[in-house]
Amino acid sequence: MAQIPIGLQLFSVRGECKKGIPETLRAVADMGYRGVEPWGYAGDAVAWMGWSAADLRKLLDDCGLPCCGIHMAPGALLGDNLARSIELNQILGNRFLIVAADKQRMSSMAGIEELAGILNRSAAILAPLGLACGYHAHGFDFTEVEGEQAWYHLFRRTAPEVIMQLDVGNCAGGGGDPVRVLKTFPGRARSVHLKDYGKPGGVIGEGSADWPEIFRLCDTAQPVEWYVVEEGGPDGLGFDVCARSLAALKRMGRC
Repeated sequence: MAQIPIGLQLFSVRGECKKGIPETLRAVADMGYRGVEPWGYAGDAVAWMGWSAADLRKLLDDCGLPCCGIHMAPGALLGDNLARSIELNQILGNRFLIVAADKQRMSSMAGIEELAGILNRSAAILAPLGLACGYHAHGFDFTEVEGEQAWYHLFRRTAPEVIMQLDVGNCAGGGGDPVRVLKTFPGRARSVHLKDYGKPGGVIGEGSADWPEIFRLCDTAQPVEWYVVEEGGPDGLGFDVCARSLAALKRMGRC
């Protein structure tokens, strides 16, 4: 079985990004990560962190780091923002447009229905372009709404093309069960966030996550194209936690 590439969510090194994007990307590449996932895109410009899409693409290419996803505000899929989001991601060569969080909508059934509609409509527009949208897990997504955790309501109402970006640590931290999620929605997790839980320090392999079972399910029941590590130091400064997490995944035989 071919190994699934491992990228880094750049929020993990957000403090380093604020000091310098080129230097941060080079450090991420030198650690051995094979892609990066930017965060915080609002859809208001064809740019990220002050870098035009074209200039950012050149930086990524120079470092050998494909853009393996992007975390966006829900509004990046709405109105005129959607066209800008498409343009940005086409220039970056990124296929996965992931809504990072929507706490307000995920707190009620009416909001969940609204978010599902946004994702389904966007997925239909993006699919002919070779792009896909999805939703990323936070702890609040596993709060119960009308007798069931909100996450399950959302993904029972979204089209199969909508990516279920499970975040292992966020799911468990909010009272969810990442193993149950992977079993309940086979074929939905084209991108998975790797994050441990249950122990301070935030290093993969040093917490309580059942990595053997999680990877078994990803290998057998999910069409995972990218694993994305989201583990970093306080305020996103330093690279030690990211490097130690990648080293742990190497020991697990995942890279």
